[in-house]
Amino acid sequence: MKNILTLLFIALISLSASAQTSFFDFKAKNIDGELIDFKSFKGKKIMVVNVASKCGLTPQYEKLQALYEKYKSKGFIIVAFPANNFLSQEPGTNSEIKQFCTEKYNVTFPVMSKISVKGDDMDPIYQWLTQKAKNGYEDSDVKWNFQKYLISPDGKLVKVISPRTAPDDPEIIKWIEE
Repeated sequence: MKNILTLLFIALISLSASAQTSFFDFKAKNIDGELIDFKSFKGKKIMVVNVASKCGLTPQYEKLQALYEKYKSKGFIIVAFPANNFLSQEPGTNSEIKQFCTEKYNVTFPVMSKISVKGDDMDPIYQWLTQKAKNGYEDSDVKWNFQKYLISPDGKLVKVISPRTAPDDPEIIKWIEE
């Protein structure tokens, strides 16, 4: 009986330690406030990127949109998370961010509601993206706006890409096309 209880205890600890082992375990509100279950992205290659409208890297929106247009029919999706964590470069409301993305860059890939990607109020999806204990891949810090996280079709984090690396960098294209 003692051995059975010990095994059950170990099993419970293991389950709680790996409760969020996949990108598909998350849900988030999009820019319009609708809840999106990331299970809907199963089977796709996913680029998660934190974005801002008043950053020197903001023109990356254009290359992100072009990349999405080129590869969306081949099982690729971009999920953008506006964040105001770096020099207040995303001060707008969700509706202002949506208007900016639509009017300035014609964005059609999913843009989520504004969150925090650093600090004490870091959103759970970014806790998963940045902590090896949760994502099983590596620890990382979100260094700036437009940092990219590549997620495999089975929901595993497989690569962290620098904010300054262009969305159409050969390394990213190779990963999408593999």
